[in-house]
Amino acid sequence: MKVSRRRWKSALMDSLPEYVFNSVDRLKRDARARGEDIIDLGMGNPDRPTPGHIVEKLTEASAKPRNHRYSASAGIPNLRKAVCDWYQRKFGVRLNPDTEAVATMGIKEGISHLMPCLIEPGDSVVVPSPAYPIHPYSVTIARGKPVSVPMAEDEDKFIASIERAIKRGGGKVKAILISFPNNPTTRTVSKEFFEKVVELAREAKVAVIHDFAYAELCFDGYQAPSIMQVKGAKDVAVEFYSLSKTYNMPGWRVGFMVGNRDIVAHLKKLKSYLDYGIFQPIQISAILAMNGPQECAREVRETYRLRRDSLVKSFARAGWEIEPPGSTMFVWAKIPARFEKMGSLEFSKMLIRKAGVALSPGVGFGARGEGFVRLALVENEKRINQAARNIKKVLGTR
Repeated sequence: MKVSRRRWKSALMDSLPEYVFNSVDRLKRDARARGEDIIDLGMGNPDRPTPGHIVEKLTEASAKPRNHRYSASAGIPNLRKAVCDWYQRKFGVRLNPDTEAVATMGIKEGISHLMPCLIEPGDSVVVPSPAYPIHPYSVTIARGKPVSVPMAEDEDKFIASIERAIKRGGGKVKAILISFPNNPTTRTVSKEFFEKVVELAREAKVAVIHDFAYAELCFDGYQAPSIMQVKGAKDVAVEFYSLSKTYNMPGWRVGFMVGNRDIVAHLKKLKSYLDYGIFQPIQISAILAMNGPQECAREVRETYRLRRDSLVKSFARAGWEIEPPGSTMFVWAKIPARFEKMGSLEFSKMLIRKAGVALSPGVGFGARGEGFVRLALVENEKRINQAARNIKKVLGTR
């Protein structure tokens, strides 16, 4: 008897479209399979090695059999203390490691598992657009509705659009999910912005979730504020932070959520059913990363600054003027005027075929990302300059 394939697929699967990036990735893989050299500025995957002293600690901890057992899903106590100490040193924020911090397997996992802790099917979450895909789709996966608001340049206009979205939600809006410094747009905000968000959330009785992945990747004297610095933030807000970018540890999958103790308790409870925590030697290494010498973090930041400057200058010579970002490991670039009608997806495909350069189409970050592409600073300066020379031939500039 033939069994319908739909028997093993829920309605949720139909609500999750194929990643826009997949078609670009396929072109990239096919080109490489043909032996072509592709300069990959697409995925934000750090290319530099994890600092040696952190790797050495992993090796040392891995040799001890007691570290091979199941770990704690919320993170071992010393790891939670390390992140709280980091917040104290960096932002002057006091956090209780027992009640106001929980370790996650990266921010993506943390947000995905947090969402069903906060919303019921049919509830809404306000998410600015463009957005990193897991922000709106974590809401969808939890059977909620992401409510998109445009990321206005003016902070007051941005706050006003969030407020209007909450009022239109008629009590269905349960949270605001934001991320600054922002991926993909590289947008930054002031501490005053967070003060207004917290005030709005307190009045509207909604939670605030802040993705702070790029806290340490700031340039030209800018220092990204933490929402936890705002008075009363713990009443409504939580913040996610990750070691992936700061210490070149993307594959290690070490993240945290700090803030409101009730929300922290909810995530701890759900995680206790879902996982046994990060491999303990990795947690021990993460403690050293946060408490040990920080020169490596400064070197990471300087590497991205130099690559940013190289990209902006070399692309300008190629005829593509790009605004230099003040933060993150990305560049958010408007498509050159003569190619605007192509759209970001077809433009990105063309650059793979004709220039051997892979980018991320802006439409992959939502409809408001159309007209832009995101370039990740994950190739060295020599390769970035080569990418600019290749693109110059496509742009037809002298």
